[in-house]
Formats: sequence, structure tokens, C-alpha cells
Amino acid sequence: MNTIGQLGMDYDGNTADLDAALRIEESFDIIGRNLYIAGRRAKLYFIDGFAKDDIMEKIMEFIMGLEQGALDGVQDAGQFADRFVTYVETDVVNDAQKIVTGVLSGTIALLVEGYGDAIMIDARTYPSRGVEEPEDDRVLRGSRDGFVETLVHNTALIRRRIRDPALTMEILQIGAKSKTDVVVCYMENTVDKKLLDKLLKKLKSIEINTLTMSQESLAECLVRSQWFNPFPKVRYTERPDAATACVIEGSILLLVDNSPSVMILPTSLFDFVQDTNDYYFPPVVGTYLRLVRIAVFFLTMFLTPVWYLLILNPGWVPDWLTFIQVSEPNGVPIIAQLLLIEFVIDGLKLASLNTPSVLSNSFSVVGALILGDFAVQARWFVPEVVLYMAFVAIATFTSPSFELGYAMKLFRVVLLILTALFGVWGFAGGVVLLLLTVAFTKTAAGKSYLYPLIPFNGRALLRMFVRRPISRRNTR
Repeated sequence: MNTIGQLGMDYDGNTADLDAALRIEESFDIIGRNLYIAGRRAKLYFIDGFAKDDIMEKIMEFIMGLEQGALDGVQDAGQFADRFVTYVETDVVNDAQKIVTGVLSGTIALLVEGYGDAIMIDARTYPSRGVEEPEDDRVLRGSRDGFVETLVHNTALIRRRIRDPALTMEILQIGAKSKTDVVVCYMENTVDKKLLDKLLKKLKSIEINTLTMSQESLAECLVRSQWFNPFPKVRYTERPDAATACVIEGSILLLVDNSPSVMILPTSLFDFVQDTNDYYFPPVVGTYLRLVRIAVFFLTMFLTPVWYLLILNPGWVPDWLTFIQVSEPNGVPIIAQLLLIEFVIDGLKLASLNTPSVLSNSFSVVGALILGDFAVQARWFVPEVVLYMAFVAIATFTSPSFELGYAMKLFRVVLLILTALFGVWGFAGGVVLLLLTVAFTKTAAGKSYLYPLIPFNGRALLRMFVRRPISRRNTR
């Protein structure tokens, strides 16, 4: 895109510069519409598909119907917009580069002969799907709406729930070429101002051409790169009610255009034990569900490594646990069976993503029942391995975060390999490696990933395990 400066009073020069910068002749969907307003030349710039046809038709009908001399006494574009542009969202811009960016974003630019500014009419609409419940974050009770790919719709879903002027939404543009809209959402009276200033400074200093992968690209720009550390530094949600609850409690939301996921900052490890369902049930039920989630979380992490360690050391198994021993061993090593099923499960997950929805149920039956049953009959796997790995695969979905689930999976595989190589010392070393990795992980704000355990905050830690009544949480 050509670099141009400020508009001047030369109408022909202004339109020639914008025509060249927008490359109207080369792109069929960038429209430059010539018209006359009260005897003066004028030109509209807009993207075909972004402009609201019915609204623009009414605006053009009005301004093109102005009689000769109607603009006498109208000194500048600002006065013209105040008197004759009937749409509510208008602005006057002199910077040609901002005009080009605005047009490419969907705003309509109007140039009128005799004025050195462009009138920007924000009568745009983006193609979008309907607001519906997210597939990966469902609730038994509660609202059934979810974020979509259109930024203004997402901010409206939050505004609908928080009718307080303290709710602030600052918009930035990131990406030298994409100029992706990013909204920083927070409550002015509860947000951590130091964290907010640090985050805004980071966002404004990002140098990148495009946010190719939307919020993931943004997260990698904000968080220091640690390729060896799989633990997520950012929490995501597609639910407006969950995002609203977080921002009320002082968190910062990052909304990225073209993405239905909202980023929640800051995030520690214990934040992942909470789920939206906890708050749509009475406190005692919500607490029970949370404790079950935590217990299953530890089981998915340590069940197969501990079982394999006991298989390697049968003398450690007490009489009341003898049923965990392999009753019919085969020629395939247990560790090979465990690792193979780990990979097979991930392969089936990847395959299910590309499976047409009409075939997904059939695919699940084939993958889960027929393959598992024939694998046991063919003596590839022992039934105990299939049973424990099936439990781990299903129980992983109790975690509301896919990223945390895969982090635990990778460390589970490391535990299995170390246990197979070095026995009990390998298992102990794997646990120490896990603890050290978590301990040295920092949040996006640079704070401890284990807060409120480190640094210790007993009251906050208790709230992570026990769901408090909503009234107490809102009046603290």
C-alpha cells in the first residue's frame, strides 16, 4: 500500500491519492462511487460486502437531493457531517493513511469538493454466524449464547451484562498489514493498574505483520517464549457469562476480531479448576463438582504412571490391591502398550476433527469399541491397559482447558518413560521435574503460576476449592 500523508484542499489530488492507495482499479470489491452534492463533486469509498446497502441508499438519497447553494456557509467537512449526514456514527479525518485503513476495515469515506477532510461513516456490517452456545463449554443450566467472530457483537454481549460506566473497552490495532482490532476490556475500579499499564505497553510495542492465528498469535507475542513449557499462560472462554464474571473480579479481557475466544489475564494454575457449571448450581453442589474435577485431574496425571510402577514392583502391591496386576500378560511390553495407546488416542482425536458430523457417532463406535476389542483379542494389549487408558482419555475432558489437558498428557508420557528407564527413581525424578516446571512458570503478568499457594494466600486458596455464594462474592 502506498504511503500518503494529509489531505489537502485539492479535490482531484485527494481522490487520485486515495484511488492509488486503495488500488481501486485492481480490486473489484473496493468501490469508488462518484456523485454530485448540491452542484459539487463528491466521492464515496467503501468495500462491497461491508456497507449496509439500505442505510447508504437513504443517506445518498438525502445528500444527492440537496439543492444548489445548500452548502453555502458550510465551512468544513465537520459542519457538513453535522448538518447533512443522517447516520449516527460519523467522524472527520484528515490523515489519508487512517482513511485508507478505515475503508479497508469497512468504514465508508466521503470526500466533498471544497473540503480538506474526509467524512467517515461507520455504516458497516460484517458477515457473521448467529450467537449460539459454544461447543466446548456447555452448561446444564444458564445462558445459551456465546461469542462470535465479530468484535462489536462480542463487546455488546459483555455490555449487556455489565451496565456500569466503569466497564472500559480500549481498542487497538495490531499488525502492520492486517491491522487487527484488539479490545482491552476491564473494570476501571477493580483492575490492577500496574498490570494494565504493562499490558497496554506490550500491546502497543508488538511488531508483527499479521495476527495469523488470531488470539494464539497475540498470546505468543505477549508471553515470553518457552517452547519446552506446555503449561498455558492464558485462559480462554467463549462464554459471555464466564468472561463477565472474570472482568468483574478484576481480570483483563482481550478480545480479538475474527475470533470467538476471549483471553483472560492474568491466569494461574488454580484458575483452571473452576468451571462455569460450578456457578449454575447451589454452592454445596458447585463445591462438590469442583472437588471431583480436581480429583480426576490428579488421577489423569498419575493413574497410569503409578500403576505401571506397581507392575514393575509387584512386591509393593498389598493384598487388597492384587486385582490391579496383569492377569494375562502378552509379549508386548506394558510401557509400549501404554505409549502406543496414548498416541492412538490423539490420532483418533485428530481424525474426529475431520470426520463429517453425520458420521461422527459411527466413527466413535468403531474407534472405541471395535478397535479396542480386537486389539485385546489379537493380544496387542492387555485388558487392564485398555481400561486405564480409556478412563484417562475420557476423564481428560473434565478439564475446562484443552491446553492444560495436553500439558498434563505430555508430563504423563515423560513420567512413564522415566519410570520405564529408571524405576522408582525415574518416577520420583519425573514428579520433581513436573513440580519445578510449574514452580518456575510465570503468568503473563510475570507473577507466580501457583498463586494463591505461592505466595500463600489462605483465603484466596480456600475460594479455589470451595464455591462461595454469589452474593458474598459480589459484595466483597
